[in-house]
Amino acid sequence: MKHITFIALIVTGASVLAAGAALAKPHGHHGPRASFEELDANGDGEVTQAEMEALRTRHFSAADTNGDGALSLEELTARAAERAQDRAERMLEKLDANNDGVLSTDEMPQPRNPGKQFARLDADNSGGISKEEFDTAREKHRNGQGGKWRKHWQGQNQDQN
Repeated sequence: MKHITFIALIVTGASVLAAGAALAKPHGHHGPRASFEELDANGDGEVTQAEMEALRTRHFSAADTNGDGALSLEELTARAAERAQDRAERMLEKLDANNDGVLSTDEMPQPRNPGKQFARLDADNSGGISKEEFDTAREKHRNGQGGKWRKHWQGQNQDQN
């Protein structure tokens, strides 16, 4: 019983964090999306591939703070920290119902269908999540969106070689 309670707390906590993260990222999974106007640099009402590449270059240049044409671990970390700060600020702004500058557990979003999420992890319906079920779920998640993007970036790297 102790294990079921512990696992339920983990699943609920993860659900709350995921819901909070989703609310904190109203612009999409990979950060703020460019507006049409930002993409349409020449204002002709049509976005070309060159304009999309130019935006990508601008974003890269903004992260490349020393201007050497490469992103170091420090530059990547700094950019990630900026984005995390932006997301945290949006999350606080959206969820802080009493405007006291902090989030209480009551202000955090409630997980959607925590029982359904738990049931998905508990593949054998034993009422608990085994290490094997946990690892299987983690691997499915890792190969989901992450797998798609890994393939995308591998393709990008092959194109450059």
